[in-house]
Amino acid sequence: MNTSTLDALRQALPGLKLLTEASDLEHYGRDWTRRWTPVPLAIALPADADEVQAVVRWANASQVAIVPSGGRTGLSGGAVAAGGELVVSLERMNRVIGFDPVDRTLTVQPGIALEAVHNAARERGLIYPVDFGARGSAQIGGSIATNAGGIRVIRYGNTRNWIAGLEVITGSGERLSLNRGLIKNATGYDLRHLFIGSEGTLGIVVEATLALTGAPPPSQVLLFAVPHMDALMQVFGACRSRLTLSAFEFFTDRALHHVVAHGAPRPFAEDSPYYVVTEFDAAEEAQQTEALSVFEHCLELGWVTDGVVAQSEAQAKSLWRLREGITESLAPHKPYKNDISVRIAAVPAFLHDMQALLSREYPDFDVVWFGHIGDGNLHINIVRPAGYDYDAFIAECERVTERLCEVLARHGGSISAEHGIGLVKKPYLSSARSAEEIAVMRGIRGVLDPNGIMNPGKLF
Repeated sequence: MNTSTLDALRQALPGLKLLTEASDLEHYGRDWTRRWTPVPLAIALPADADEVQAVVRWANASQVAIVPSGGRTGLSGGAVAAGGELVVSLERMNRVIGFDPVDRTLTVQPGIALEAVHNAARERGLIYPVDFGARGSAQIGGSIATNAGGIRVIRYGNTRNWIAGLEVITGSGERLSLNRGLIKNATGYDLRHLFIGSEGTLGIVVEATLALTGAPPPSQVLLFAVPHMDALMQVFGACRSRLTLSAFEFFTDRALHHVVAHGAPRPFAEDSPYYVVTEFDAAEEAQQTEALSVFEHCLELGWVTDGVVAQSEAQAKSLWRLREGITESLAPHKPYKNDISVRIAAVPAFLHDMQALLSREYPDFDVVWFGHIGDGNLHINIVRPAGYDYDAFIAECERVTERLCEVLARHGGSISAEHGIGLVKKPYLSSARSAEEIAVMRGIRGVLDPNGIMNPGKLF
């Protein structure tokens, strides 16, 4: 059946690049979750939007499901092809199409890496401010599909804030031009925002117009050692009230343990249960003096026990590595992950309830958590003990996730802050969305993907 289907695809689209080697099927058929065995039909690598549209129309006519594929750095199973789907990789569509210096927009193909977008903007004297650790391999199309956040949401917001226009191929094979870079456009529903965060279930982004902004003033990076959990928000309040923050991140001693084991230098002689890394504007000496004053204030009140200010760009990168290297350092352990969020005001109470739950339910597991505390987003990683059966480990973690959903519901939170629902979070969607909301989402999907070929089994 697979052979005949592929023969039909080759006959219908003779110019389409297809990969069918076992190593390619495995490589393109999975993301960072590593929980499912990839078994895609084949890997299609279209060269342009016309080929993407032709593939989607063929898939509808042939009743073949599609999994859109970017850099596959997601952590929710959103890019996994475990059911014989055709993976459509956008990696060949990786060019900058145009730049408008008046509108300050950069138009790109979806397969361009986030880091390449950063470089292209910088070459033009501007920045694309969305940023996260997987910038070198994550593609812009995937970041749009998941409404990626990252380390500077506190200042710049999520990906959604920086998408001025989209070209998409819907699940039915229609090509839509959405918003076209307009700042003001009051002509009915803004369909652009339906595709941002849709996880490839409505269609495929084939072109994106990104809003750029001016480069921020020079900044400095501060690392604090924090002695107890309650002090995290107190330090945040002190920093936010007196400094102009672009990032405020935290991690635990267990996170630091894994990053140091992965090769990062230990920042302080004495260990601390919590750490905060923050970046703030420091163009003037007065701002740097104010940062020192904030540190001394926090030190006097016992909110921090030690701290270091980066004295060079290299040291700033070294401090950031302690936070950005956590996911990579944990990857060999194949941890079970939760990506959750609550309102910033709810963080203190939620942290207490969450910590009580994790301590009670995971007495023998290595629990590693960190996150963007400045925007209410926390990442929880559960490391499987040596010799512990993998399936039993996943089952135990899923049992605890159900309890975590109850805690999140009490605090008005979300089970997925920035990695999407995919396969991993699908059983818990109803904890964050009402039945009425889910019904509306299903209805939208039915209009744009009437045959249900786009990333089936994900989200719902």
